[in-house]
Amino acid sequence: MSYPRVLCLGEILFDYLADRLGQPYEMVESWTPYPGGAPANVACALVKLGTPAGFIGCVGRDESGESLVKLLQEIGVDGSGVQRHETAPTRQVYVVRSQQGDRSFAGFGKRGLPEFADPYLQAKQLPVDLFEEIAEFADAYLQAQQLPVDLFENAEFLVLGTLELAYPETRSAIDRALKLAEQYNIKVLLDINRRDMFWPNPADAPSLISELIKRVDFLKTTEEEATWLFGTADPGAITYRLGDVEGVLVTNGDKGCAYCLGENEGKLPAFSVDVADTTGAGDGFVAGIVHQICQQGIRCLDNPEIAKQIVTYASAVGGMTAMKPGAIAAQPTAAEVEAFLASH
Repeated sequence: MSYPRVLCLGEILFDYLADRLGQPYEMVESWTPYPGGAPANVACALVKLGTPAGFIGCVGRDESGESLVKLLQEIGVDGSGVQRHETAPTRQVYVVRSQQGDRSFAGFGKRGLPEFADPYLQAKQLPVDLFEEIAEFADAYLQAQQLPVDLFENAEFLVLGTLELAYPETRSAIDRALKLAEQYNIKVLLDINRRDMFWPNPADAPSLISELIKRVDFLKTTEEEATWLFGTADPGAITYRLGDVEGVLVTNGDKGCAYCLGENEGKLPAFSVDVADTTGAGDGFVAGIVHQICQQGIRCLDNPEIAKQIVTYASAVGGMTAMKPGAIAAQPTAAEVEAFLASH
């Protein structure tokens, strides 16, 4: 039996994207569902790039959940770590986009949301309270004792986000996953991925995230998130403050990214691309980093030129993901990334 080299733990869900750019939530007439959820996005992107990956999370025992599990199987992601909740539904997030494709989160589908046969969900036909911000979704109930230990015994990387820290049961599962990662010498990458709407009490987020950061090897954050947590977006300064992390990556959308990998620091501009939807671009960037480290080995980060090449590759994956709607559907293959890099 072959095991995934990378485990991605957290949420898998449906992003319902507003069909027209530049419309405020109140004026959206229709939405199109796209599979998403940051850790699931990373797992799918890794497999498309050629690195075996597994997803660990919880979905509802509903049509949405089953369709997401089926998608993981079709892409080739190991889904043996997926749990199913008997009553809580699979999460659905409604996303509006600016004229430039930048997204903002408008709300959640309400618990008990009916299934729609028509993929073009007509917003004006739905009751207003359908979009209440609630925590009663399956991903909040990942069970620590059901984590597949055999996957951890054979993995090299664990990728986490912070959204599931908001829910006590999944928070316990994250704690156990980190203990297993330490036991089996697995490198841990944390993507901050700040989304206040996921937190029943957003004021809890900074302290819980700060404690989690102490237990990881690599940190990926946006410039805004870095300033929020550390008061600086300088990856070298963040690395110095944290003391024992092996890498810090700070992205800033179309303005590029900065990094500190090992002893190597640098800044890179973003690739100029026609942006359709930024959903999942940061997850593509994370997948690119992890894929390259798996390909070249952790010691490659000691070489300044290779470190720069790895971040360049990740930037290409992120940029290409933003060129099409949806997070998973837009992800490139390794061959497509190589062709993109050759032409840019």
